[in-house]
Amino acid sequence: MLNLERLRTLDALARLGTVGGAAESLHVTTSAVSQQLAKLEREVGQQLLAKNGRGVRLTDAGQLLADHAARILSQVELAQSDIEAQRGEVVGEVRLGAFPTAARGLFPATLGALHRDHPELKVRTTELEPEVGIRKVLRGDIDLAVVLDWSNKRLPVPGGLAMTGLLDDAPDIAMPAGHPLADRTQVDLEDFADDDWISWPEGEFCHDWLMFTLRSKGVEPRIAHLAGEHHTQLALIAAGVGVCVAPRLGRGVVPDGVRLVPVRQQMRRHVHAVWRADADRRPSIRAAVAALRAAGREFDAPLDGGDVARP
Repeated sequence: MLNLERLRTLDALARLGTVGGAAESLHVTTSAVSQQLAKLEREVGQQLLAKNGRGVRLTDAGQLLADHAARILSQVELAQSDIEAQRGEVVGEVRLGAFPTAARGLFPATLGALHRDHPELKVRTTELEPEVGIRKVLRGDIDLAVVLDWSNKRLPVPGGLAMTGLLDDAPDIAMPAGHPLADRTQVDLEDFADDDWISWPEGEFCHDWLMFTLRSKGVEPRIAHLAGEHHTQLALIAAGVGVCVAPRLGRGVVPDGVRLVPVRQQMRRHVHAVWRADADRRPSIRAAVAALRAAGREFDAPLDGGDVARP
């Protein structure tokens, strides 16, 4: 009889490519991963791994078993979802992740509603950038991630995930109060071609979006400062050292000396929830999505349309 936890270990190695990556996703040591895989090789009586430089690769037999392991684990998830759906109770544990402004803007109301309406459900949360959140949902480290993309730059969503829109976030341009455009009722991004920009850190989805958007308008942005927290970005603007895009979700109190002006183009940041499609029937997932949607309705920007499942 094949051991399910050892199949889970093989699946993690096949998806992530390294023993270290598999260990991190399973929250165990690399030694524990190696021991599980060695036991699995003895169970099946075939070599599943071969050395590949300093790492390892799957043999043909290893890849064959890894393909079966992925299907078996998916069926286990489906079975758990069906059992929970039949019971119809929102109990157990649900793990949520969200990018920082969504965590600040949506999680307090979401957690309050879940605690009030489903007291037997334990909710755990963490802050994650969108790409990391998607990877952790795929790996099973969390159950649901709140992610984002923009009207002109979509976030790739791999197969096997379901997605629904929570809200549309309409950002503003934040600038020092003494900026020549501070008294405008609307602005265009290209109006700031000669300004220094304050951006999210390099490699983050929103930083890539800002560079892509400005360059598409013929502007080569001068990125003067990088800051992951919007509060830090706004504090720098209050000091008069640049401008930034300031989404409304989770923005909080705006410092004195900062002016916010809407963008003339209908620029929107779309906020979504994603989860594994094979967990779609879990009452805890459905309850979490419903609570997130309700929290999203507290914001002025219009909500997205109905559910979308990306293949």
